Amino acid sequence: MKFFKKNKMQSNKEVTDTNEPTPQDELLNSTEEQKVEEQQNTEENPADLLKEELAIANDKYIRLYSDFENYKKRMMRERIDLIKTAGADVIASLLPVLDDLERALKSMENSATDVNALKDGVILIQTKLKNQLSQHGLQPIDSLNKPFDTDLHEAITNLPVDDESKKGMVIDEIEKGYMLNDKVLRHAKVVVGG
Repeated sequence: MKFFKKNKMQSNKEVTDTNEPTPQDELLNSTEEQKVEEQQNTEENPADLLKEELAIANDKYIRLYSDFENYKKRMMRERIDLIKTAGADVIASLLPVLDDLERALKSMENSATDVNALKDGVILIQTKLKNQLSQHGLQPIDSLNKPFDTDLHEAITNLPVDDESKKGMVIDEIEKGYMLNDKVLRHAKVVVGG
């Protein structure tokens, strides 16, 4: 019996003496090795880490800079296109008036038209033109028999008047003035009573 005990003890000793690592030991050893390697990497290469961070920051800067430059170029192109086509809708609305004027000229060439018919045609064209321009914000400045206003009028001359109520008033309009969306587009050229 002693023999069995001795053999049993020897076999247990042999099992424990074998230095084969268990899965738990392997896991612990590998995590410890990784930690040691990471510490060595950070301790050995802080300059490399800073270089990496600098390269990443430079890359971001270059990308942002190029995006901003592309944005500026696109805005410039859009602004130029807007300036080129800003009046396109106004011009397109005036084309029918131009067509009417061309028709009036053709009708004068083809036959001896009545002067009254020609006058009526020109009045119709003028009305059409005024309507088109007023749709785009153009309004005439009403000047006659109004007080002279330097913001709206340009005095061409000053004429003496007998009536005291006409002094400082617009008594004649040489050239009509116009406003475009509440801004003076052209001052009215007027004669002021003095």
